[in-house]
Order: sequence, then C-alpha cells, then structure tokens
Amino acid sequence: MTYVAQGGVRLDLSDQTLDALFSEALAKALDDLGDTGPLLILPPDITRVHSRAGYFTDLACRELLRNDKNPLGAVMPALGTHIAMTKLELNRMFPGTPVDTFIPHDWRQDVVELGRLEADWIAAISQGAACYDWPVQVNKLLRDGGFSLILSIGQVVPHEVVGMANHAKNIFVGTGGKEAIDKSHFVGASYGMERMMGRTNTPVRAMFDEGMRRFGNRLPPILWVLTVVGARTDAEAVAAGKSRGSLAVRGLYIGFGRDCFEAAAALAQEVNVAILEEPIKKAVVYLDPEEFRSTWLGNKGIYRTRMAMADGGDLLILAPGLERFGEDPGNDTLIRKHGYRPGKVIQEKVSQDPELAASLSAAAHLIHGSSEGRFTVRYCPGPGLSRAEIEGVGYQWGDLAAGLSRYDPKTLGLGWNTLADGERIFFVPNPALGLWAEKTRFYPAP
Repeated sequence: MTYVAQGGVRLDLSDQTLDALFSEALAKALDDLGDTGPLLILPPDITRVHSRAGYFTDLACRELLRNDKNPLGAVMPALGTHIAMTKLELNRMFPGTPVDTFIPHDWRQDVVELGRLEADWIAAISQGAACYDWPVQVNKLLRDGGFSLILSIGQVVPHEVVGMANHAKNIFVGTGGKEAIDKSHFVGASYGMERMMGRTNTPVRAMFDEGMRRFGNRLPPILWVLTVVGARTDAEAVAAGKSRGSLAVRGLYIGFGRDCFEAAAALAQEVNVAILEEPIKKAVVYLDPEEFRSTWLGNKGIYRTRMAMADGGDLLILAPGLERFGEDPGNDTLIRKHGYRPGKVIQEKVSQDPELAASLSAAAHLIHGSSEGRFTVRYCPGPGLSRAEIEGVGYQWGDLAAGLSRYDPKTLGLGWNTLADGERIFFVPNPALGLWAEKTRFYPAP
C-alpha cells in the first residue's frame, strides 16, 4: 500500500506541502492499521541531517502527541555503528521532538536475532563473494517493545554498502547487531563497490529483502517514509529565494511494502547520480565539520567519487572537523593498525589477523576507503588528527589552511570550476548527497 508517491527531478516540495502529505498519509496508515498502541520512530542520525528526516520526525511527534489511540512511544535514531547523538545534535536535528523520547541503539549489546539466512544462499546471491550464514538482527525493542507500528524515516541515495540506501537497511543495519553489520558490509566490499553503487538491486539489498520476507512478520508493521533530496540549480535557488547550493526535496514516498522504495530509488538515480563524460583529474571534497568528524563517515568523499577519478588523479579532502578514524573505539584501533589498503591486501589481512576477521565491517571499510592505487587521496584535517596519523593509515596529508584558502567552499560551485590561475577542478560540497561516475566506469556494471 502506497499513500504518497510524488517526485520529479525538478520538483521542489515546500514544507507546507510535505507537512500536508505526511500528516494525511500517517492518519490513513493508522486508520488502515486499526490497532492501538504506541509507535516507534526510526530516523537516521546527524550524519543524514540533510535527509529532512528530522523535519518528518518532528511532524510525527506533533501528530502522535495528540493521538490517544496511537501515541508516541520512543524515537530511536538508526545509528548502526555510529556513536550516539549528543543532546546538542538531537536539538539541532529534531528541534520539535522532546529529548527524553530518544533511545540510543547499541549495536554490540541491544540486539536480538530473528533468524538466519543460509551460507549457500549467501554464496549464490553474492556470486561466491562470501560463503557464510547471515543473522537477521534488530534492536530488541523492535520485536519486544510492544509497539503497534514502526515509522522508518530516511533518504534514498546512492550507498557504498547496499547500492541505494534506506528501506530495510534502516532496520537491519541501522538497528542491527555486530555480526549482521560485519557480514553484510563484507559481502558488499568483496562483491565490489563499483558493481553496487547507485544500483537498486544488489546482493546486499537481496539479503535485506530476504530477511524481511522471511522474518518481517516477527516485527510490527513498518511504514516507510522516504525522501529524495537534491541540490537546487543556481536558477532554482534564485527563484526560490534560497542560497546557492541549497537543497530541495525532489520526492516523497510513503507506504507499506517495497514499492515506495523502488519508486524513490528510481528518482534518486536521476537526481543523485551524476554521469560524467570525462574522468576527474583533480577533485576537491568538503566535509562539513558538524556532519563529518571521522574517516568512517568522511570517506564518503572517496566512495562517492572513486568511479569518477582518473587514473593518476588527485583527490583532496578538506576535513576541518576530522578528529578520529572510527566511530567505534574498536574500529578506530583496527583502522590505525591496518590502514586503508587495496582490497586484495585487506582480504589477505583478514585471513591472517583473527581480530580483523572478527570485525568484518572494519575490513570492508578499509577496502572501501582505498583508491586501489589508482589515484592519490590527500586529507586536510583540522587539529584533531596529526600529519603522522593521516599518513599512518595510508593517506597523504595536506595543510587545511592552505587548502581552504585556495579552494574556498563558499565560492566554489558543485561540479567543474576553473580557478583564476587556470586550474580546473571538480568540487563536491557534500559527498553524502550523491554519486559521481565517469560513464565508462558506471555503465559496464551489472
């Protein structure tokens, strides 16, 4: 059942329209549900602040706080492996939702297993990239919390692990446990990131879909609220009275089942995937310090541009907020120990190091964060990480002040820019919002 399916590559949905569409859809869904009991809201965390999920969470909170039949039970950001949000971050992203309604997800402790997918099934769907069983895990409150409905909110956008983010990923990774996250991420890394990025149907997506098909009946019904967000063109920004590079909600899809995800993913492929006619010799990526404080997150600057980079090219990442490598202390230690190396090197290390083999999501991250030796990655961190630390994990180091002086994010536009001295660069102001690929690297993928 789909309640809302509005989208277009040049659509710019206003807050008033989003409010009306969402409020009506939620009311219809609750009427169709016909059940009493509290709701659990699953939005993303601060790393997806541009998804507009904070706005929809606030709208849901407003509606449910005045609903005696289906009140607000709790809000659990789908953290996955990320650290819990601070009170300041909660107030910034969810200003209309009481802080005391939030419950953090602990991916190492607070999970239950709904079932397992067999090793031979995983081997078949991944074309032999992995051969182990996979646990379908969720936070215990999803199964045992007594909720009548789960409201899963988030953005559909290209993603390095699953191909296109959201839908069942928000459940099985966002509230999943260590084994499930480790194994699913390593399937994607072993299968090949370039074969997955920007694709709706991938081996990892198939795992999540199969987990939902077999074991979803052990959870409350899930209402999906999915956005597609894209940057306004300069002309659109002027017409809307917004700043250059501001974001527009291009699509909103709300419903039960998978149809709303398929529609959102189709639009996101048009809005968020940029196919380039030529490879990029010099790319500059800016990481907002309020959003990116680790390479675990900031390496989207690599993931989302890797298929666009020319062999021998240079990727410069301006990261003023960078202060650590992993979001999790254990993963941070493993990153420092092994560094970002080509896939074959990391796979060999997995076979030799039991500690890394026991943390396959970290191993997958190390593979994803490598340029595979094709181009240089130069990180320009703030004071949180030293030159020795950056170089110790396999990257080149750059001076942040010099980088910001030459490549000022306030004056550069998304895409190709030519500097005063003639240098031509490709600028990405927020890598989380898209995927950039040179056409010959994108289209051969299955």
